[in-house]
Parts: sequence; C-alpha cells; structure tokens
Amino acid sequence: MGTGPQERATLDKDPAEVAAMFDGVAKRYDRTNTVLSFGQDRGWRRKTRKALDLGPGDIVLDLAAGTAVSTAELATSGAHCIAADFSLGMLKAGAHRDVPKVAADALALPFADESFDAATISFGLRNVHDAPKGLAELRRVLKPGGRLVICEFSTPTFRAFRTVYMEYLMRALPAVATKVSSNPAAYVYLAESIRAWPDQTHLAALLRTAGFSDVSWQNLTGGIAAIHSAVR
Repeated sequence: MGTGPQERATLDKDPAEVAAMFDGVAKRYDRTNTVLSFGQDRGWRRKTRKALDLGPGDIVLDLAAGTAVSTAELATSGAHCIAADFSLGMLKAGAHRDVPKVAADALALPFADESFDAATISFGLRNVHDAPKGLAELRRVLKPGGRLVICEFSTPTFRAFRTVYMEYLMRALPAVATKVSSNPAAYVYLAESIRAWPDQTHLAALLRTAGFSDVSWQNLTGGIAAIHSAVR
C-alpha cells in the first residue's frame, strides 16, 4: 500500500486493504498512538484490564491486539492472555512481547465455541468489516457468563469539547502523524473512522442485539473513548 492520500483505506473497510494499512504503520504504531493521545493510551489500557476483572486461571482473548501492548497489560493480572490480530506486520512488530500470538480474522475466529473466560477488543472494532458479525464471533468463543470489554474511540459528551475534538481529528491528527508515523495517510483513514463510528448508546445497542446482557459503559477523557462492558 502506498502513502499517498488517495491510497488510504476507505470507510467500507475492505479487510485486505485495512490489514495492509496496519502492516505499513506497525513499526511506529505504539509510539504514534502515545503521541496522538497525549499519553492517555496507557491509562486506557489499565482501565480496560480493571474492567475485565481478571485473575489467575482466566483464559482471555485480546482481539485486534496489534503489537500486543494491550495483551501485555492484561497479562499483569496473572491471566493467560492470547493476542490475536489479522495484521501479520503488527504481530511481528510486537514479537518482543512475551505473550502467545495468533493470526486471526475477527469474522472467523480460529477458536472453538466457549473457549474463553473473557475477551476484549481495544480500538479495533471500528476496523472490522462487519462489526455485528464480529460481535457474534466474540460471543461464540466466550463461555456462558464470559465477560466482554470493548475500549473504543467514542463521542465526547460536552458539545463544545466535541467540536474542538472533531477539528483535532480531521486537521491536527494527520499533521502530527506526518511527523511521527511511517504512513501518515493511514491516520487520515483512522480519523475518518473515528468520526464515523457510532456513539456510546448505539454501540450498547449493537451489543444487546448481538445477544449480550448487562451492557454498560464508562466514558474516558470526557468521552474521547469509552469502555463498554457486557456479559455473554
């Protein structure tokens, strides 16, 4: 995939194109995310782990794990955590992290029914070609009573802040990415995907439609991101 703005992934989220895009940004992905989130990404990962309420003996799926930085955070709980992602480039970039890694398509997970005590997907569901089908797959591989936590960019709750944030996404984010990312055009796509993604209430509705119960969410950093929790 090239780096020109006309070559970025479009919002129809063709799986091969999105995978190639993530392969292209893998080398500097973690660093770029930390810069663009003003360091908030580390705290968001900790809160995701706490929301999952993990313990030793739990078997956990970290889907769309990328470089497995989120999986390593989850593993500090003592649980057995597996990183899964469809971008081989991202998994390779995280090869130094000592957690199991599996190449996996979110729409056809290579795991048996009822395999996991808990599952999470952080900043990845909006890049799944068919989000409802992806949620159905997550439900399939969770044990009855299994916990699902989704950490995803969302909609700021205060109108004035929301306006400033959207301006940052569409103007400043690609400009900053030009300085720190190996493929700035990819971050134009990411900004567009964040703006197009459903808000907190609509994602909760998607979870209920997929068959999950006890759906709730907590906003992070004024709603820039949100953690949705649910039970299979």
